[in-house]
Amino acid sequence: MVPALFVAHGMPTLVLETNSYTKLLRNLGLLLPRPKGIAIFSAHWEHPVQMISSAPQLETMYDFFGFPEPLYELDYPAKGDLVLSMEIERLLSGEGIRCELNHRRGLDHGVWTVMKLLYPEADIPLVSLSVHPRLVPEEQYRIGKALLALREQGVMIIGSGGTVHNLSKLRWESEGADKWAVHFDRWLADKINVWDLESLFDYAQRAPYAQKAVPTQEHLAPLFICMGAADRNRSARLLHQQYQYGTMSLSAWMFK
Repeated sequence: MVPALFVAHGMPTLVLETNSYTKLLRNLGLLLPRPKGIAIFSAHWEHPVQMISSAPQLETMYDFFGFPEPLYELDYPAKGDLVLSMEIERLLSGEGIRCELNHRRGLDHGVWTVMKLLYPEADIPLVSLSVHPRLVPEEQYRIGKALLALREQGVMIIGSGGTVHNLSKLRWESEGADKWAVHFDRWLADKINVWDLESLFDYAQRAPYAQKAVPTQEHLAPLFICMGAADRNRSARLLHQQYQYGTMSLSAWMFK
């Protein structure tokens, strides 16, 4: 069974960088069993209904501005998979989760920047999915759990977001990590490693510096979704952890 992955996408320029995190993502795509398809949840597609991309060809979206020109010259010409989209719709609907196919949506930077690092050839069928940031963590987990069977079919479930993601707290010239960001991530990792769902679902009250680390939930939601997609074995492994700009967490988790 292919694993589920949670990966931080950082800034859009991450895809242009060479550092320990981008090296990990590039190697990960080579080392993991090759999936038959990928279902990826992006923090940059917010919707109150669970949306599922269903276009045959997925357009690269440049949903940012003011970044270096080379970033706008990149393309990720992935193909969609209508059969997979419809299977996702069936599984979610079967659990009473409201969802819709979307024939227009392309790939926002939360998707294509990490996919270009993981699978640069864009030769694996891809379905992009939205997140609903106002759902409680239990409901995010339930979405992932509804899709667990996809992994048995060779479909990799990826969540693209970030554990500490507060743009107002970035320090652009900083090379070190702020202690509060590290403390939050350590608490989170401790709870994930023992699969302490009670604490994780109540992270906003229990985790240190939770409101500072997660001012809005859209970037953390994909983590709970990926954990739900691994509910059977409940095995977690932190593959990487580093920080950019003082507080932006670049973490990668693998769930089996």
